[in-house]
Formats: sequence, structure tokens, C-alpha cells
Amino acid sequence: MNRIFDKFDLSGRTAIVTGGAGLLGAEFCRTLAEAGASVIVADLDDGAADRVVSALLADGLKAVSRQVDVTQEESTRALAESTVERFGRLDILVNSAALDPKFDPQHTSRSANAFEEFPLTVWEQALSVNLTGLFLCCQAAARPMLEQGRGVMINICSTYGLVGPDQRIYQRPGEAPRFKPIYYSVTKAGVLGMTRYLATYFAGKNIRVNALTPGGVFNDHDETFVKNYAARTVLGRMADRDEMNGGLLFLACDASSYMTGANLVVDGGWTAW
Repeated sequence: MNRIFDKFDLSGRTAIVTGGAGLLGAEFCRTLAEAGASVIVADLDDGAADRVVSALLADGLKAVSRQVDVTQEESTRALAESTVERFGRLDILVNSAALDPKFDPQHTSRSANAFEEFPLTVWEQALSVNLTGLFLCCQAAARPMLEQGRGVMINICSTYGLVGPDQRIYQRPGEAPRFKPIYYSVTKAGVLGMTRYLATYFAGKNIRVNALTPGGVFNDHDETFVKNYAARTVLGRMADRDEMNGGLLFLACDASSYMTGANLVVDGGWTAW
């Protein structure tokens, strides 16, 4: 029997992380690489992906960048095919690419998002990225995983896929109301639905599909938002950006070999109240 720490070793495995240049995506890339995997940092912003890869290579880790548009079937297929051509296999897919309306200083002026005036074009774009993109990436990765007889898919969800947003935390006295938009809750709930569907679809195929649900991660939010958010969590604070890495590695490695169709919630107790 292997020692428990051996189960967390990803040496010889290959992982794709979509949205790999994002706040959490970059953390996931580093985590998988530090565990021994060869990591494909896949992102629409190829320059940002290159910067993530440069940082990993500088630390002696194995990584390459690939530009991908998750809304385009040919792009997601090319990503999976190029991975197999380069590394001979595809073991892990982390679906971290998503449209996520931000409330940090860079984005707050664009976050009104009232439902009764919400643009159809934005709704359709979000469905295309957050759900169709997930569908296409899982479909593309399934082909080599089925051929090799094993694989792991991890879909990044959100607490707002489990419960409705507490819109009170986004309001500011004396300012016009602003809201976490409708598409975010709907698409993240869809992520869980697709996760469970695929887990049962691949029954007996040795392909595990699970979800990771992060709580709010601090990203230079203003003091008022941090205070409001922290008051809603059992632990009384937002997450640090590296606090999802343990859960991500657990789902990616053999330590979670008896888990599929599950949702690992790392939210500081937000959904426990």
C-alpha cells in the first residue's frame, strides 16, 4: 500500500487548466506543476498565459502555454489534440475559464447589472463561455481520456451556484444599487448539473468528474466590501488566493480516487449558515 503522501504525486501526468492566467487559474497551474504534472496553461489571453508559464519555468516546473477560445469547438479540440501530441496523454482537465463579474477596484464602475435591464447580449455571451465552453472542453478532453482508460475533470463552481447572492454586500450608501448578475448564479448552477451528468455518464470508464466550489477570494477589494463579505462567513474573512489549491490538488490526484459527481465546497462556511 502506498503512503498517503504518494497519492498526491502527479509525476508523469499532464493537466490542462483553462483560464490558466486568471486569479485562481494561475494558482491551480502552479499547484499541479509543483505536484509533478506537466501543465498546459490555456487562456484566451496568450500573453498572460506566457507570463504564467515563464514564472513556472523559472522555478524549474513543467509548463507550456496555449491560446484557447473555449466557445469555439475547433479551438478546444485543437487544445486537447496538441496536448496529446506534445505529452502523449491528457490526465487532468481543470475548467477554470469563466466570465465572472468583478467587484474589485478595476471593475466596480461596470457592475450595476440590474435584472430588469440586463442585456440579452451579455446573457448569451455568459452562457457561451460559462456553459457551452465547459461542454466543449469536457467533450474535447473526453476523447483522449477514454482512449487511455482514465482521466479526471474538475469544474470550478461558486457558492452562488448553490445559494442566491446576498445582494446587500454589493451596495454602497449614497450610491446607485449594483448587483451580482443573473447569469453568474444560473451558469454556476449549470456547472454542477453538468458535473453530475458527466460523472454518471462516464460510469465504469475510470473518468472521474467533480466540482470545486470556492468562496470569495480577496483581490484588492475595498474595505467596505471585505467587511460585508466577512460578516457573512463563519470564518469571518475572505479567502486568500492560495486557499483553493489544497482542494484542487485533492480532486486531481489519487487521494480522491473514490470521489466522482461530488462538489467540494471551500467557502469559509458561507453556505453553512
